[in-house]
Amino acid sequence: MAVRHRLIRRPPEDVWAVLSDASRFSDWVVGPSATTKKAGDWPQCGSTLEYTLRVGPWSVSGETIVRRHDPPRHLELEVGSGWLGTARIAIEVRPWGQHALVIFDEHPLRGPGGLLHNSAVDAVLQLRNRSMLDRLAKAAAAPAGVAGKPA
Repeated sequence: MAVRHRLIRRPPEDVWAVLSDASRFSDWVVGPSATTKKAGDWPQCGSTLEYTLRVGPWSVSGETIVRRHDPPRHLELEVGSGWLGTARIAIEVRPWGQHALVIFDEHPLRGPGGLLHNSAVDAVLQLRNRSMLDRLAKAAAAPAGVAGKPA
């Protein structure tokens, strides 16, 4: 299981605003080259975003489904990447003084990712999740109208 945390020096409301805005998904998520709404009103339970991951000449399509939405503290997603399988991503936003402590917990559910899950896979996920938390911190701190943040 890949669990990371980060103190983001912004109020929890700023972090939650980024997480709850589908148009800002690519501001903090590492990987997708394109993201579109598929169903529902993000981030309500059952709402879905479709995405495309591109690595060189290869691409994989997938979707992210909201499985738990408990604003402004918890967001749980199920990420499906076709034949690669699915993963659960739980994001908790805790008040920490005037800042936000964000806890990011990811683990595979189904498919090859679940079958081949080991400490090497967790190490790669840790690197990616560190990058996502960095990007989330930058997105939460961006002034209005910058990096996708509404004006």
